[in-house]
Parts: sequence; C-alpha cells; structure tokens
Amino acid sequence: MKSITKRYIVPIAFLLAMTVQVNAQSRITTIKKDNRKTTTTITKTRTVTTPSRSTKGRIASNRVTYKTPKKKVISVRNVPNRTVVRHNGQNYYYSNNKYYTQSRGRYIVIAPKVGFRINVLPINYRTVRFNNHNYYNVNGIFYNQVDNEYEVIEPEIGTIVYELPDDYEKVVLDGETYYEYANVLYEKIQYDGTRAYEVVGIIDMN
Repeated sequence: MKSITKRYIVPIAFLLAMTVQVNAQSRITTIKKDNRKTTTTITKTRTVTTPSRSTKGRIASNRVTYKTPKKKVISVRNVPNRTVVRHNGQNYYYSNNKYYTQSRGRYIVIAPKVGFRINVLPINYRTVRFNNHNYYNVNGIFYNQVDNEYEVIEPEIGTIVYELPDDYEKVVLDGETYYEYANVLYEKIQYDGTRAYEVVGIIDMN
C-alpha cells in the first residue's frame, strides 16, 4: 500500500512544484514589466526618437500666455569686439556669444531667425544628435550644416537639450507651464536621470 501511495503522490507533488515555479516566474516577469512601464511613465525616460505625450506641434501665438506681461529686452550702448554678419540686407552684430541688432542708437539682443547663416560656429556650441543627424545648439539657437555654412533652423519635435538660455520665458498653454525661447516651446523632463528640456512645439507668430 505504501509503495502504491508513494508511486502516485511523488509525481503529483513534483508536477505541483513545477506549476508553482512556472507561475512564480510568470508573476516576477509581469511585475518587472509593470515596474519598467511605471518608471517610464513617471520619469519620461525614453529614447530620443520617441515622441513626447505633450507634443504640441505648431501653435498659434494667441494660444500662449506669457507669465510676465512684457518680453525681456536686453539692450546695450556698445558692442565691443563685434563681428558684423549681414543677412537679408540687415546687419547683425555678434559678440560675447550673443547676436544684436541696432535700433535708435542702441544694440538689442536678438535670436537670429530661421535661414540666418554663418561661416563658423561660435566656440560654445553643443552638438545635439537626433534621428541620426547632428545639429548644433548655441544659446538656444539650432544650426544645421549646409555645405560650408551653418544655417539657423527650427529644432525637430522631440529634440532634447540640457539647458536653456538665461533669458527664456515661462508660458502657459492649455493650463500647463512650459518654457519658450526663440519661439521654441520646451517641456521640463527627466532624461536618463538628469533634468532636461524637450522641444514639444513651435510658436507661430501672428
């Protein structure tokens, strides 16, 4: 009798043990997957090619509210050691990593417009790689190399940078706060455990 009982009980116990082990492995795998998804959702850690949930695309300027009623304007009386760059019949003055235009005897800091070209990048440029292409960021202005020149462009949605120029603006869109510079809209995110800013839209000025 003991021999018969042992013959049936041992295989059954073995099968039960295997079933429990398989189920346990399945639960662990599921938990790991869930944790990974949760982490991605909370920290927004992702590859650069993944579009943001906050992607806005092109935005009419009347939809954006600036937190300060007047736009920051920086002007100086003189621009020492300046380099003159001519574009579309207008002179721009480059000095101390900033571009200026002249108005009423003063020099006003501006962001060069899309299409503006220079022969040599400023020394403080940073290379930004996105969609297997290198762009160059200088104080919030993006350049693309065209032959032997560098042309100002609008960054692609999803491009990530790690800092913004000092004179960025805080804006509100659809009840959420974003950051704007040179008509580019950024969202603050965590990327690979570091604070960063992702391009989520371009503001069309009316």
